[in-house]
Amino acid sequence: MTYFPDINDVREAAETIKNVSAVTPLSYGLRYSNKYNANIYFKREDLQQVRSYKIRGAYNKISSLSETEAKNGVVCASAGNHAQGVALSCKLLEIKGTIYMPTPTPNQKIEQVKMFGGGFIEIKLVGDTFDDAYYATVLEGNETGKIFIHPFDDKKVIEGQATIGLEIIKQAKEPIDYIFIPVGGGGLAAGLSSVFKVLSPNTKIIGVEPEGAPSMTVSIKNKKNTELKHIEKFVDGAAVKRVGDLTFPICQQNLDDMITVPEGKICETILELYNKDAIVVEPAGALSIAALDFYAEKIKNKNIVCLISGSNNDITRTSEIQERALLYANLKHYFIVKFPQRAGALKEFVVDILGKDDDITYFEYAKKTNRENGTAVVGIQLKSSEDLEPLIEKMKKHNFYGDYLNDKPDLFQFLV
Repeated sequence: MTYFPDINDVREAAETIKNVSAVTPLSYGLRYSNKYNANIYFKREDLQQVRSYKIRGAYNKISSLSETEAKNGVVCASAGNHAQGVALSCKLLEIKGTIYMPTPTPNQKIEQVKMFGGGFIEIKLVGDTFDDAYYATVLEGNETGKIFIHPFDDKKVIEGQATIGLEIIKQAKEPIDYIFIPVGGGGLAAGLSSVFKVLSPNTKIIGVEPEGAPSMTVSIKNKKNTELKHIEKFVDGAAVKRVGDLTFPICQQNLDDMITVPEGKICETILELYNKDAIVVEPAGALSIAALDFYAEKIKNKNIVCLISGSNNDITRTSEIQERALLYANLKHYFIVKFPQRAGALKEFVVDILGKDDDITYFEYAKKTNRENGTAVVGIQLKSSEDLEPLIEKMKKHNFYGDYLNDKPDLFQFLV
């Protein structure tokens, strides 16, 4: 029998977590509403104490443990929001927890988990990837009897995340036409969609994944839970190779559509929310809003909810976010430029080839033994994407053009 969350179990979960999880606001997004000619609302799960919705499922699960299970303690694998939700739950419930993280986890994230867990959690750094940490977690659970707290594929976790749906429906002043939900392993989407199918059946439920990790999209297309061989891990809060065995059939039945959003578009949205709306989001937190561009015609004059899932963004990633956003907007371009081996060649390139608003952002020159030309990798930022073709034409006309690197991903990643 396929499991589907029961609305009464979700209401029970809401009662369980009511003193732990904040009732986050459903706020009106004026700028986005004007942009899309719709009523756009943001469900602000980024404003939870642990800065994501993960506290809901983690606390609902851990609080359900028997006295014996609680005494044995819990274990989980996570380098992100789930770890913080488990850590705070352990402290509040006074249950010992072990949290495995990959060794390269940024110090900032480790310190956050320590802060929320206090003396009730132990952090173990294992391996280079999440998979390494996960296998270590399973091994410890089997050896010690500690209960594994799954980040998404668990009934109590799903029911905890589903409580967001109860809040949205209570907060909404008008019927909701569309709700956009970020999808990683599917725990949030499975829980929330189940609530909407019961209490707001006319609402269209749209799941949103990063383009580089479309595990739910592929699984629904294949009509079976499908593990991806390779994924792009940039949107770390929503990048999984395989969605949950519990969550997949729920999402398969409940979601009206699954769409993917390019990572560059997600980065654009992160920067736009920060610069124009003073909202800090992590990549997964931007997914639902980034998806609006791809539904622009369908949502006109409709009531829309976008779930902002979290704000645990590592500030050290800012330069990468900016770079990806510029590349997506077709404003950042990398070339191999051939410079004649004569005085004044660089000046000629800057004065005669570049446009007045073009900016060199990257320059790496290697002087060769070739007496005629020396090559450089040059990054150029344009003011308008329309300036690219004229730039290439001038480079070719004056014999500076060597190659264009943006559409050569292997070489591009190696050089830049």
